[in-house]
Amino acid sequence: MIYTGPLGQHSSHVIKYFESIHGVAKIKDNYNPATWMLEVTSQSIETELNIDFAKIYNDSDLYTTNSELVKDLSKPDPGSTDLHFDRTFAQSWWEQFKSCLWKMSLSYWRSPSYNLMRIFHTLFSSLIFGLLFWKQGHKIDTQQNLFTVLGAIYGLVLFLGVNNCATALQYFETERNVMYRERFAGMYSAFAYALAQLVTEVPYIFIQSAEFVIIIYPMIGFYASYSKVLWCLYSMFCNLLCFNYVALFLISVTPNFMVAAILQSLFFVAFNLFAGFLIPKPQIPKWWVWLYYLTPTSWTLNVFFSSQYGDIHETIDAFGESTTVARFLEDYFGFHHDRLVITAIVLIAFPVALASMFAFFVAKLNFQKR
Repeated sequence: MIYTGPLGQHSSHVIKYFESIHGVAKIKDNYNPATWMLEVTSQSIETELNIDFAKIYNDSDLYTTNSELVKDLSKPDPGSTDLHFDRTFAQSWWEQFKSCLWKMSLSYWRSPSYNLMRIFHTLFSSLIFGLLFWKQGHKIDTQQNLFTVLGAIYGLVLFLGVNNCATALQYFETERNVMYRERFAGMYSAFAYALAQLVTEVPYIFIQSAEFVIIIYPMIGFYASYSKVLWCLYSMFCNLLCFNYVALFLISVTPNFMVAAILQSLFFVAFNLFAGFLIPKPQIPKWWVWLYYLTPTSWTLNVFFSSQYGDIHETIDAFGESTTVARFLEDYFGFHHDRLVITAIVLIAFPVALASMFAFFVAKLNFQKR
């Protein structure tokens, strides 16, 4: 510290102070006072004049005056009380949430590389699968025909979900960094941000799910039923919501994108192996079956398969024996149509749980390095 005090008209006080020091060159006419001050107080000038500007300031009357002023101002006025605010944030929680929701909606609208890409990916993937499995939904004579249709849905459940989760990580990390800065400034609470982030995802997920149903349902040729269409929409909506909320959860508990991507791959392996299609639930060893129950894709397939074929009692040839489609689903996959509502409730619990964990960890953990 070499000077603290008033500047004066045209920096007159600053000029007067430094010109009073022995050896300091006088300022030239029409010269910038700031430039002059930096030049005459440089390290080279201190060495040349053999002086210490900091020591000169500490020994000056100006320093004594400033110190006394600081002491006087640090004492509260008689009868005054400490400054106190009724709440941490200037706005109510609802206003914080609305502001965050508006900001997130605008940010999503301005991010076509994230949102348009996943919408087009769903469109093209559904068209390709629809063409590959054209009108196979009613051609159920053997267990192989059933496996073909169910395999198509299993593939799309994973294919669309994995793409959503993988593309969301980078975007969510960027939004988290912005949140750190704005939360540090006291603009809003972490919970208001988290809820806005979660809600903003919903309409885009619904658009993807609607695309899937509108394209896949008639092209593959599932049984025409209002309730079956709604169950199809519900299962895919919950599935995509789970994958996106997994990405949010991973970003909230990891310091950066690379660590989140590594953990993400482990989730993908579990979601694939324990989905209940490659290895049906009755064939999973007892010491691993708990992981089947903790995997959202298993409940997604359960809801989809049970709603579409769990009430179909047409006879098929399954491994050389005659049985019905509904009975085969129960015996081979462990999917029961009479448990459809319970299964659907469990399925929606996964995105709710992931959303809750994201809101908790994004408020408690801070990986910002300052």
